[in-house]
Amino acid sequence: MVTSKETRTVIIALHKNGLTGKEIAARKIAPQSTIYRIIKNFKERGSIVAIKASGRPRKTSKRQDRLLKVFQLRDRATGSAELAQEWQQAGVSASARTVRRRLLEQGLVSRRAAKKPLLSRKNIRDRLIFCKRYREWTAEDWGKVIFSDESPFRLFGTSGKQLVQRRQGERYHQSCLMPTVKHPETIHVWGCFSAKGVGSLTVLPKNTAMNKEWYQNVLREQLLPTVQKQFGDEQWLFQHDGAPCHKAKVISNWLREQNIEILGPWPGNSPDLNPIENLWSIIKRRVDKRKPRNSDKMQALIVQEWTAISQDLVQKLIESMPGRIAEVLKKRGQHCKY
Repeated sequence: MVTSKETRTVIIALHKNGLTGKEIAARKIAPQSTIYRIIKNFKERGSIVAIKASGRPRKTSKRQDRLLKVFQLRDRATGSAELAQEWQQAGVSASARTVRRRLLEQGLVSRRAAKKPLLSRKNIRDRLIFCKRYREWTAEDWGKVIFSDESPFRLFGTSGKQLVQRRQGERYHQSCLMPTVKHPETIHVWGCFSAKGVGSLTVLPKNTAMNKEWYQNVLREQLLPTVQKQFGDEQWLFQHDGAPCHKAKVISNWLREQNIEILGPWPGNSPDLNPIENLWSIIKRRVDKRKPRNSDKMQALIVQEWTAISQDLVQKLIESMPGRIAEVLKKRGQHCKY
């Protein structure tokens, strides 16, 4: 219990007037033990200021704390229990809870690992080549590009994680469950967009392979009408990744015959450089929230959410391209935050 400065002042004033600790305690200003402690402190130090308690001594030194940080940075996935054992081998006996506190003091917080494609040396080299080539491009330059991609949508849990608010004992309540199936039905879609808005979106028919014949039909029936609607006679470029059906000889010949200029070559394992990936993530979250129960309903929702994408959103995605390029260059080819 901390005694206020005013109470301590009164106690010392009464003490100076000749009252004993017992007589002061009779006035019920403070417990008798507290009064004796305050008087003793005044006699020894000549001050009424309370002595700050030292608390429990710290179990580890700064040097030992730095060693723990080295252990953690050596392998970011190591848990606190394992770190405590490793620390103990270095002569420090501490619990996993202490390990977590020490790491928190040094700015190391436990978080879910971000998922990104594994980058090979070739991937990194190709990413740097691509970004150096387009490092001077402005948002206006990127506004002349049509970005495209395919994406799978899985029934029952497209985004994979769903939070619910529940009371105690409601873990398995029907309204708090996220249904799962062993082999969820998957719908594959192809879409494209530019700074002028979203373009065509098409669904791959069931039991149809994503091959060069299907892709050529998509380019002819979906891409060309989008280009005509958005750009007319203006100059534009087409972006697609290095999927096998995209790189087929028949596709390259068709693109050349149509005088379609390709952005790139596009580096492999680089979804962070393609803003259409952000559109897919947004649409998957929105579709998940509406909880479709069959593939027909999910397909209808995908189309509905695609057409609902705002012009402001696509403009922001296009304007993010210079920042993506700059960040990849800064990180020497590694993943950027997008």
